[in-house]
Amino acid sequence: MRWEFGRRSTNVEDWRGMGPSRTVVGGGLGALLLALLVALLGGDPSMVLEQTAPYEGPGQVAPAPPQDDQMAAFVSTVLGYTEDTWSQIFRENGSKYVEPKLVLFSGAVKSGCGNAQSAMGPFYCPLDQKVYIDLSFYNDMQRRLGAGGDFAYAYVVAHEVGHHVQNLLGISDQVQTMQRRVSKTQANALSVRLELQADCFAGVWAHRTEKAQSFLEKGDVEEALNAAAAIGDDRLQKQSQGYVVPDSFTHGSSAQRVRWFTQGIKSGDINQCNTFETNTL
Repeated sequence: MRWEFGRRSTNVEDWRGMGPSRTVVGGGLGALLLALLVALLGGDPSMVLEQTAPYEGPGQVAPAPPQDDQMAAFVSTVLGYTEDTWSQIFRENGSKYVEPKLVLFSGAVKSGCGNAQSAMGPFYCPLDQKVYIDLSFYNDMQRRLGAGGDFAYAYVVAHEVGHHVQNLLGISDQVQTMQRRVSKTQANALSVRLELQADCFAGVWAHRTEKAQSFLEKGDVEEALNAAAAIGDDRLQKQSQGYVVPDSFTHGSSAQRVRWFTQGIKSGDINQCNTFETNTL
């Protein structure tokens, strides 16, 4: 992925080292994989929140990341790409894109939606319109799930920004309203459709950004598809507990996540991402 000369977003807040953080309670691969079931989510912030208050957020204005921090520069550039692409898509549809903030944190964080710990993965909070990520998550992706690579990491950010797009379009509110009226199994099924649409939106972003910036290199798309497959509910459940419970899926199977990201990156059309009006996910 050719990103080094891309525009860095100014919407990145570096909260690392600005307050106390605590290590995650518990451990082991099973606990990590269970936590990763809600990684890359953003659709329902309560899935990543805990009742403890490990970090109250910075007590001062968060600075921009250091210029020599390569991973921070990477996510800043990816966020810049999302801003440019989604601003253009929204303009084409007669509306204005509101850019989200991206917060870098270490260990634990207090978002506008509540408290979260880094082992639970990146997430989007619609209440403050911020994406939160502990960059150590990328190490876990590579070591634990075999899903490394710069474009796989970019997919993580693009998926969370996809949830921001859903929030701006009112889709997230509609889904949450429906979820309050149905059973737990039906609510999970709605969550799956929300997550798969965010995967599709990430694909649309990749298609449109490649068309405008020519930033992809050989093997990049395969990296993203590998990451999508690695975080499928079926694969993670099989690894963590030895069996699969489809009714408990909240993000979709590996095949579904791959399919909807592929749908987006091939079409480049958000109208091809309506996961709520299809019988075949």
